[in-house]
Amino acid sequence: MSSPRREYLCKVLVVGDLGVGKTSIIQRYVHNIYSHCYRATIGVDFAVKIVRWERDTMVRLQLWDIAGQERFGHMTRLYYRQAAGALVVCDLGRAATLHSVHRWKEDLDSKVSLRNGNPIPTILIGNKCDVAPSGGGSQDLEDLSRELGFTDCHMTSAKENVNIDDAMSCLIKQIIRNMEDSGSTDDPAIVKPSLHHFRYTDGCSQCCRFQ
Repeated sequence: MSSPRREYLCKVLVVGDLGVGKTSIIQRYVHNIYSHCYRATIGVDFAVKIVRWERDTMVRLQLWDIAGQERFGHMTRLYYRQAAGALVVCDLGRAATLHSVHRWKEDLDSKVSLRNGNPIPTILIGNKCDVAPSGGGSQDLEDLSRELGFTDCHMTSAKENVNIDDAMSCLIKQIIRNMEDSGSTDDPAIVKPSLHHFRYTDGCSQCCRFQ
């Protein structure tokens, strides 16, 4: 197998209210596991996923799991810096988390953007579709996505592994398109991890590491 000619290192933010399943989505996407053991993220957590996008393209995703209680705080500007894309996650079974979506999107748009000043590509995720009524919330999610200018929206279930890969593929596709359109690999979206910016949980490595 030939080595890829292009490699992208992309920082992706995962934000949303406490308990909507941000950490479970990351666990499912990166490790293909789901844990019932819950522990709230403190500050920000960090995971890496390497994706063979095309035969000649490798994408290294830095997934930043931003704690729900950090929302709209002064630290989010530091966490958001140089992000290439984002997921805003809500819980389809909790209407209050949908109401928070516009504030999360506004917070992102006010603190991070592409070089041309446009918002970073952002996917709206309606999580826990496995426990929502059949089709419940899909129209509301689509309407909200269009109203707030999201790149796309997906109904997902981290528990049942529904649509998570599709949502991430949609985001990666848009990120790569933006990078190619910029005409330079020296784009702010291509960043190296700076570990002193992170705070980690102290949970067990098996079931609480990303909780």
